Amino acid sequence: MMIQFLKKSYGVLAGIAVFILYLFTLAPTVTQLDAGELATVQALLGIAHPTGYPLFTVLGHLFLLVPLPFSIIYRANLLAALWTAGSVSVFIYTFKLIIDNIALFKSKKNDVEKKKSGKAKKEIKSSPVVMPKRIIIPELVKYLSALFGGLFLATSKTFWMQSTSVEVYSLHLFLISVIIYTLLLAFTKSNNTETPKHYYWYFLAIALAFGFSNHMTTILILPAVAYLYFITFGFNFASFKRIALMLAIFFPLLVLLYAYLPIRAGQNPVLNWGNPVDLEKILRHISGKQYQVWLFSSTAAAKKQLTYFIGNFPSEFNIGLILTFIGFFAAFIHGKKFFLFTLITFLTTVLYSINYDINDIDSYFLLAYISVAFFISFGVLQIFLLLKDRHLGYSLPIPLLIIFLLIQSYISFGKVNQHDIYLFEDYTKSALQSCKKEALVISYQWDFLVSPAYYLQQIEKFRPDVHIIDKELLRRSWYFNQLNKNHSEIISGVTPTINQFKEALIPFEREGQFDPVLLEKLYQSLLKGLIETNIDKRPVYLGAELVMNEMQKGEFKLPQGLTLVPDIFFFKVVKTNKYVPADNPNFHVRFPKQNNYYVSFVEDMIGSMLVRRALYEMQFDNRERAKVYIKKLKEELPDFAIPAGLAEVIEK
Repeated sequence: MMIQFLKKSYGVLAGIAVFILYLFTLAPTVTQLDAGELATVQALLGIAHPTGYPLFTVLGHLFLLVPLPFSIIYRANLLAALWTAGSVSVFIYTFKLIIDNIALFKSKKNDVEKKKSGKAKKEIKSSPVVMPKRIIIPELVKYLSALFGGLFLATSKTFWMQSTSVEVYSLHLFLISVIIYTLLLAFTKSNNTETPKHYYWYFLAIALAFGFSNHMTTILILPAVAYLYFITFGFNFASFKRIALMLAIFFPLLVLLYAYLPIRAGQNPVLNWGNPVDLEKILRHISGKQYQVWLFSSTAAAKKQLTYFIGNFPSEFNIGLILTFIGFFAAFIHGKKFFLFTLITFLTTVLYSINYDINDIDSYFLLAYISVAFFISFGVLQIFLLLKDRHLGYSLPIPLLIIFLLIQSYISFGKVNQHDIYLFEDYTKSALQSCKKEALVISYQWDFLVSPAYYLQQIEKFRPDVHIIDKELLRRSWYFNQLNKNHSEIISGVTPTINQFKEALIPFEREGQFDPVLLEKLYQSLLKGLIETNIDKRPVYLGAELVMNEMQKGEFKLPQGLTLVPDIFFFKVVKTNKYVPADNPNFHVRFPKQNNYYVSFVEDMIGSMLVRRALYEMQFDNRERAKVYIKKLKEELPDFAIPAGLAEVIEK
């Protein structure tokens, strides 16, 4: 009874164990990048950045309705861990399916013709599975190979990272795993010469529709799908007729899932990226039109990303690469068709992803890492078979593989652990708290401030009176609809300029002939107008990044008669050259032990602004006030470099 239960549930049990492991690295609150935006979208049924992610949004919303005793953001992070652990379970069952049907993946010429003539009937047996050279795989070896392969995937760096906080890639991992399982199931069922069942391909069409409704990189699996499909059915009328039927299932389901976007956009939610209320805006949104400028942009960009992928690759599986090397050749020997399927998937993913010129590219290589995990699984299988032939049984391979797995887990744990990440909540809350009531903040610190602020202001209701406007999103026509919903009093004074700018944006967004000089002129007028029409009504702040980049380069200038004063986290726009006081820096930001680009950025923002404020105080001979800010700097960032001249003055 227990053995039967374990045979059926081994993959689920492994997924549960992985989920428990993931809890130790789960972020307790909002993190960098899109986490704040995505959690808000799920909680309020909004519309996320392209491509909209309707399935991710709806499923996340339903999960957040479960009355768990945690914050909204922790529950959203928890769901990411569930999806990622679930994909490990699916992977394990997938590899077991492959090994159970490994004879079907042996490379033979004219397979389709043999199948039609019935000559392949004797070559494919379901039990026991016969491998080349008549090697019979024991059942326990099959289970162990699948389990270890899944665990090596679960503890690889980028894969594990998807479980730590809310992101669309966790659900993408689960769905792409289901797609691969369904594809291989359809392949094995169709190639069963005893009782071939072709209707499983229609289940694949359903799985693909769900995959595309979450993330468009589902397209990367299609070349491998085509490979297995056409070696099964060949290029003929019946084959293409079946594809037409699959598409007849795929497209209506996909349209139904994406119908969420215009339906919800029509209700004008708080977060309504792209405002996809008509066909033009829907297509622009789901195609990620605004991001396409970074796709296939240049050979130099592709070379840079390829160099990064190659350099980063050893850190993904570290010691598991030994098994990858063994499994690469083992897969070729034991199942050439599956070897080619995996190789096609790997190459397609890498060749596409290196042509996307963005900083956070790691997640786009996930399908390639799943392919590597299949090779690792074959490597595990080969180790068992080799050592079995030397009469060592399981006494050596199991402890050896456990050691390998523990080493990989330990190395990856230190790189992905987010259980102590409070930095972005602390930074955003501190920045919001430093602002006066009803303040206007113009910034484009999306990854560090703007995105976390969506969650903190809309869900936790922390300082919702502060109006944050993303400077870069002002370049998009849809953003004004969202601003009118959330900050109508802020933009009411520049309505004529907004209307002119939106009119000039139409040909630009439609990729027609547009006047770049006019667009930039109107954009600059819009920015200045926002400041001019609000400066007498409320405090106005500019992000340090705007001042230190665009303003220093002369790309943006303040309206006449206005100047900047360094505050605590932002630059305050004022009408005077006289001394402007600032509050005491009563904040505390918890910096994690692990440093990276995002942590360094926040350190630089906080450190440079405190230094600037101290220098400002010294301009008015307020040495004691300057000491207050430098003291805070030393408390928060003891290693931050203080300008020599300032340090000497403060120490006197």
